[in-house]
Amino acid sequence: MLAADLGVPAERAAWSISVATLGLAVGLLPAAWLSDAIGRTRVMTFSLWSAALLGLAVAAVDDWHLLLALRGLQGLALAGLPAAAVAYLREETHPSGNARAVGLYVAGTAVGGMSGRLLSGVLADLAGWRAAFVGVGVLGLVAAAACTWLLPRARGFVPVPLRPRTAVAGVLAALRDPVQLALFGIATTLMGAFVAFYNALGYRLEGSPYLLSATAIGLVYLAYAAGSAGSAGVGAAADRWGRRRVMPLAVLVAAAGAAVSGLSSLAVVVAGTVVLTFGFFAAHGLASGWVAARAHATGAATAQATALYSVAYYAGATVPGALGPVAFVHGGWTEVLLLVGGLLAAAALLSLALRRTRPAA
Repeated sequence: MLAADLGVPAERAAWSISVATLGLAVGLLPAAWLSDAIGRTRVMTFSLWSAALLGLAVAAVDDWHLLLALRGLQGLALAGLPAAAVAYLREETHPSGNARAVGLYVAGTAVGGMSGRLLSGVLADLAGWRAAFVGVGVLGLVAAAACTWLLPRARGFVPVPLRPRTAVAGVLAALRDPVQLALFGIATTLMGAFVAFYNALGYRLEGSPYLLSATAIGLVYLAYAAGSAGSAGVGAAADRWGRRRVMPLAVLVAAAGAAVSGLSSLAVVVAGTVVLTFGFFAAHGLASGWVAARAHATGAATAQATALYSVAYYAGATVPGALGPVAFVHGGWTEVLLLVGGLLAAAALLSLALRRTRPAA
């Protein structure tokens, strides 16, 4: 709809998503440093309020470049939530249930992704893309209000003065750890595969032989419910059997779902999407919780380590993710699956390499 209304090529329209994730990636480390100094809850609540208001502003613009600028600022504003949330959970939950707690947080992001897309699909069909942005912006305001009034006060947070040398040292400590580097690589390849798949899926389903409406395409995002179940359930499994055993299986499930989606039946395409989504969120929940646990065990700065993970995660959405529609325009769904399959293969190799590492004391 953006491509048609604002007169941009279909493959460029996907930058309305990618520029927001780029803003997120840029803002994550500064937001993590700020959360170390002034507290996780303050950064998260400010992040949600400002991102929701910027989302509402997007609905009022007519210029493509201004729209991209606002989307970039929206992503930058939103960075405070993923930069601080996992560190907050690491500090406020008992270690024996931390993987489960982070899994539930990631499950929440899956529910958010699903509800936002369902709402925007219905509103876009009824009143155009501007109404979709307004609807999601209002949903963001509700989330910001809930965070402001319901989020428990931090009890395990210890402020760290905002010093450049300390901040750089925290980043370098994470980058010297081979386990963290492998987890960052998994984040980039997983998210790249997932976003490339979903960005191209809408173009596939609106075309022949499916010819689905925006509302019907939005219903496909009910697959995110499987992702919610995956991240929550696999987090509990990791608490019991260990992340090193469970991670490769989650990536393998995602790859199987992508392969199944190559068939032509709409029901099978949806089934493959559900399986891929389950595997992706399961692996992402494991990896994000693992980064925080590893940082805590090795004495590294947790917020900075999780922010670096998120940088890698959203970098995957920005570059490989944006290639999904390009691959579809130039080579159809087969080329999309080659792109997604290559990225998932890299994630699988990294997850297997992690099995050879030793846990921190």
